Formats: sequence, C-alpha cells, structure tokens
Amino acid sequence: MTYDNYYDMLVHYGVKAVVQKVSEGTTYVDPTAKYNLASAKQAGLYLNGYHFARYTTVEGARAEARFAVAAAQSAGLPIGAVLATDVEASEQANNSYAANTANNKAFMEVVQAAGYRSTIYTMGSWVGTKMSVDKGWIADYPYNTSRDRYTSHHAWQFRSDQQFAGSYGNFDVSQLYDDFFTANQTPSPSAPVTPVPSQPAKSNAASDTDYAQTGVFKPSATVNIRTGAGTGYASVGSYATGESVIYDHVYIRGTYVWARYLSYSGRYHYVALGVNGGESYGSRSSNAQTYSHTYYTVRSGDSFWSIASKYGISMYTLAANNGKSIYSLIYPGESLYIR
Repeated sequence: MTYDNYYDMLVHYGVKAVVQKVSEGTTYVDPTAKYNLASAKQAGLYLNGYHFARYTTVEGARAEARFAVAAAQSAGLPIGAVLATDVEASEQANNSYAANTANNKAFMEVVQAAGYRSTIYTMGSWVGTKMSVDKGWIADYPYNTSRDRYTSHHAWQFRSDQQFAGSYGNFDVSQLYDDFFTANQTPSPSAPVTPVPSQPAKSNAASDTDYAQTGVFKPSATVNIRTGAGTGYASVGSYATGESVIYDHVYIRGTYVWARYLSYSGRYHYVALGVNGGESYGSRSSNAQTYSHTYYTVRSGDSFWSIASKYGISMYTLAANNGKSIYSLIYPGESLYIR
C-alpha cells in the first residue's frame, strides 16, 4: 500500500484509521506491516495493529503477546495505539469458553503493560458463546447493512470485500462507534522534502516544455517519487542508487527536469532527472530496449509489496521470479530479479 492509496481513502471515502496485521502465533511477522504503517501515517491516518491468535493456554497467550509487541514495535506502531487480538481460529473454536476468556485477558494484559491498548476482534456468533467480550471489534456481514449493529462495542466490521478505486484487492471495513481506534495520535498528511543540490544551476528554460520520450533512468543518489512534476507534489516513495525506472515522458518545469512513469497502482508518478541545464541526478538512456534485465538490491524496511509497487508488477510475480513466496524473508543487500 502506498501514500496515494491511503490518502485517496481518506479524502474520497472518509477512512480515518487503519488496523494492520503485524503478527501471527509466535513465528510469523507480516512483511508488509512496516511499509504499510509508514504510508498510512504519511497520508494522515490513525495507526493500529492486530495479532492473529493461535494460543490455547494462558502461557501461550502471554508468549504470543510478547511476540506481537516486538513485531508491532519493529513495524513502527506507535505506543498508545491499539494492538488487538484476532480470535477466530480453529484453536479457539475447540477451546472452552472459560479458557478462551482467560487467554484473551492474559494476552491483553501483556500488550497493555507494553504501552499499547488492546481489544478482542472476533465474529459476532462467538460473542458470549466462545468467550466473554466486554467492548470489542465485532465482525458480522449481514445482507442488509443499512442498520448499525453491535453499537455497544468499539467497532463493527460489516464487510470483507470493500474495494477502493486505485487500490488492489478487497479490504475489511468497519464502522467505529467511539474514539478507541482514533485516540492518542494527531495524524496529518505529510511528505518528505525532495533533496535539492546545495547550489542549483539556474534554469535555462524560458517556459515549461515537455517531450514524448521513453527511456530508462538510473539515479546516482536517492530521488523522491512524486505525484506530479514538481516539488510541491506529494512524495510517495523513492528510488535509490542501483535501481532503475522506465519512463514514457519528460517534462521541464522551471528548475527541474522530470520523468513520468506508470506505477503499479495505475497512476502516473514522477521523478526528478536533474536540474535543467545543470546537475544530473543519474544516467539515462533513450532506448529502454537495451536493458533486458532489471535487478533490485534490498534495503532495510523493504517488502515484496513495496518493491513490486515501484516497478509496476505484482508482488506474487516478483516473489516467483526469485524462487520465493510473498511470505519468504528478504534481507538487506540481497539482489532480486525484477524483469
């Protein structure tokens, strides 16, 4: 998920908060959590997380809670945010009401001791039958959603197949009934400042111009990805030394020269090629066909999703191209084949 995806949800759909999966059991850490939370924060959304529970005992619940806290901290989930326990697996289905209730209590106590707030996410049919839920986050998908349900709880998840224009796949969406998921943070849309040379050359252009030119750009320093051809547009990511981008149009806008490319989200993004008549931010070739293969060197914080979105390919394709699945671990310094 990118800044564009989340910001569009905020502006056009009224989305206020995200709840990102961070972990499951005591072995799985979601590889997209860090990137998604950073993008959502940049777009101005409240950040929250959840852990998919596999525990069946109090000690197991405490162990999973410690694991979830570590995963949440590593992903950048701010202290004071919600770190919920998602209780809906076969392990809990086969457990007793008393055991589930005690296990959930133990999980939330560890999470709260670490500075996060916690609640139980589960299906409506399990409330009061499989466990005690005081004020939770309840999932129930009726045919008719015109009437609010579970209003005594923090939130009601009313569908799992919501689609947003410009974003890929289906999303779980919920109705909030209080400020539990929108507390202890002061979100506001923001974007990193585009780095500029310390002594930029003056533009030689008398007016703005553009060219229908295709090519490959390889930056010699980190350059920001923008939503438009100008430093006033939002930054949604960056390209680093050693990466490449295939562009289809070049724009001269005042001081800078910009390249346009079509991103994985189906939207055009822009990177600065350099200063008009001055410093270049990398090398470029007007013949994209001369580059038969593209490779990417993994950096800290990268995920299959974040890398794939840069190059306009599916994260499943990226993983398969490298003999991996999207759940495989990738490490800084590792080289991945793009296309």
